[in-house]
Amino acid sequence: MKGLVIKNTGSHYVVKCDDGNEVNCRIKGNFRIRGIRTTNPVAVGDHVSISDFAPDGTAYITAIEQRRNYIIRRASNLSKESHIIAANIDIAFLIATIKEPETSTTFIDRFLATAEAYGIRAVVIINKTDLLDEDEQQYAEAMQYLYTSIGYEVVMMSATSNDNSGIDHILQLAAGRISLFSGNSGVGKSTIINRLIPGAGLKTGSISAAHHTGMHTTTFSEMFPLPSGGYIIDTPGIKGFGTIDFDKSQVAHYFPEIFRTAEGCRYYNCTHTHEPGCAVRQAVDEARISQSRYTSYLSILDDATETKYRKPF
Repeated sequence: MKGLVIKNTGSHYVVKCDDGNEVNCRIKGNFRIRGIRTTNPVAVGDHVSISDFAPDGTAYITAIEQRRNYIIRRASNLSKESHIIAANIDIAFLIATIKEPETSTTFIDRFLATAEAYGIRAVVIINKTDLLDEDEQQYAEAMQYLYTSIGYEVVMMSATSNDNSGIDHILQLAAGRISLFSGNSGVGKSTIINRLIPGAGLKTGSISAAHHTGMHTTTFSEMFPLPSGGYIIDTPGIKGFGTIDFDKSQVAHYFPEIFRTAEGCRYYNCTHTHEPGCAVRQAVDEARISQSRYTSYLSILDDATETKYRKPF
């Protein structure tokens, strides 16, 4: 029997079968070690085969169909392993905030680079604009300008306001698609999804007064059907986004403005770090490429070097 993984609780999975029934599933121990270096060999969004039904109705996942794509990051505190956030995604919405909490541009850039690497369209949502003072609003607009100038769509909104324009636009983008929603804890992801899917009833959290960071409310990944067709994948809030298994020579390809500018470099294999005649570094010096984006590029190069030279198990 085949089906779609719609929920991952960490201890078991819920699979929506082709006949419409939902089945609690587990994976056998040997399934975990077939050369899959992830903390979760099965992810929400996977198409799987299941069999071996137990008397209580639980089944085992026996195979995963080939994925179209996925979003993956370095697992927390496990530098040798990765964590697949979700699979078979049509569009990824990254929710960011300027304050309460502040989302770093490095986090945004690492997420966007990963989406580029796996061919997933990404949209940036800047939420909680109602909290911004004049200077912060100008910063948000500068961020919007930066990412739209690169080629990304940026939606500015407040999920708690009565203005439905942002929600309506997101609904239009997500309709009929498999959409991933991700971001730091506390950025308002659950509030947005509750607006998109009335009745979803996702828990919303508060911000830590001491650290101005979000409190975890979503503890596992789950898919919710959209009234307009398609699914939303809700994921736990994440603090950092470590990239993994990037080829060092390919990292520039995942920064569209760096890739375009690199055509002017003297050397075809320029790393844009030290070589003479580097068009990218010249563009950074002339503010045609953002310093923050270039810094993020260098940080991912460091990740790629660490991945390449780390010791095997």
